[in-house]
Amino acid sequence: MQFVGIDVSAQTLVVHLQLPKGNCQRLTFANTWEGHQKLCRHLAGRPTRVALEATGLYSLDVSLALAQQPQVELMVVNPRSLRDFARADLRRSKTDAVDAQVLLEYSQRMRFQPWQPPAPEALELRAIGRRIADLTDLATQEKNRLHAARFVSSLGTVVCQDLEAHLQQLEDRLVALEREACRLIQRHPHLQQDFRLLVSTPGIATKSAIHLLGELAVLPKDMGPRQWVAHAGIDPRSHDSGSSVHKPAQMSRCGNVHLRRVLYMPALVAVRCDPHVRAFYDQLLARGKKPLQALVAVMRKLLHSLHGMLRHRSPFEGAKFRVLESSLTS
Repeated sequence: MQFVGIDVSAQTLVVHLQLPKGNCQRLTFANTWEGHQKLCRHLAGRPTRVALEATGLYSLDVSLALAQQPQVELMVVNPRSLRDFARADLRRSKTDAVDAQVLLEYSQRMRFQPWQPPAPEALELRAIGRRIADLTDLATQEKNRLHAARFVSSLGTVVCQDLEAHLQQLEDRLVALEREACRLIQRHPHLQQDFRLLVSTPGIATKSAIHLLGELAVLPKDMGPRQWVAHAGIDPRSHDSGSSVHKPAQMSRCGNVHLRRVLYMPALVAVRCDPHVRAFYDQLLARGKKPLQALVAVMRKLLHSLHGMLRHRSPFEGAKFRVLESSLTS
């Protein structure tokens, strides 16, 4: 088997390929459809294990192209894991060539985790959901600017009028994106069923369900609830050393920030509106947890519940929202 590391940038793919005698060959391809096809032809003919870093949209098309090759095993590496791997190897420089070499060594020495290409409709829904989140953040910033501008009489009315016009444009675009996401969900029965299950949960309305479904639909089907929690970066991270260092467990934050953010408000609303979730939250407070720690535990438990709902095709049941194991509350 040959091992390959690929550093992805906006315009190029820097490839490090291990040759049979142990030497390495460095190649460069354009990060275009034609470049992806040339890369696939160059790797054809032998079993190949490829590692590339997750770089958002820049790495998506080449990942999909490589995943279609029958003799290619692809691993998309978490950037944080790759950075820590390079630090452990005392790599002082960071260039495209160095990163490709590090990825090659990562594919040889670390546990292989195959990447499974998501369905096209799931990728499109995730893109729409993330765009809605970006525009929502921008609208919040503009609302804050408008609120401040109305208290400064020396600015006149031009700035306020422009901010109001921009806010209206953002609201119109958000409505259009949400409508298009709903149409996409309606065209695919499996997305439609999952969407209905999500909105049966307290705190999850249409916009949150669109964002959640987009992030969850791209995950491999064989992932368990604990893997979902780790993927979201809300798993507890312990810090104990010897007999003197015993720090409180904290959220790891080593995961999908989009999924982590979209879980926050549904968990907060569920604590306020659902008596079973509130009882779970109050139980954690009674055990000495801080409010934010308890809310993160609710987020973890909520993600566990969503996994069970989507797997067993059952709506949310508040009575089942109870403490299952200590890891949820640590």
